[in-house]
Amino acid sequence: MKNLHKFEEFLLFCLALLLFSELDYSWGLFALLFFTPDLSMLGYLTNPRFGAWTYNLIHHKGFGITLYALGYLLTIPWLMFAGTLLFAHSSLDRVLGYGLKREDSFQNTHLGRIGR
Repeated sequence: MKNLHKFEEFLLFCLALLLFSELDYSWGLFALLFFTPDLSMLGYLTNPRFGAWTYNLIHHKGFGITLYALGYLLTIPWLMFAGTLLFAHSSLDRVLGYGLKREDSFQNTHLGRIGR
């Protein structure tokens, strides 16, 4: 089941790349900004609960989908770009085993514990 889940997330990552390919932005910009959603980890400097909240908000695929849909409906390309970037990043995170964070520790995720 774990491999099936990773494959599903990989296909969602591919979907995000396909959606991005329809936008008029460079792949270099996409690559440059690809890891910026991880800046949401800075919330952990406050405390684990706030860190989990900020991380989960940015890494929730529904947030990326919502931004993309709003950008599409309102014809705002940069919003579509942001939504695609967040969706792709979150999907690849799931492929690599990084899930949404629990409030007690950065290592505890909805996919299980990360690290040793």
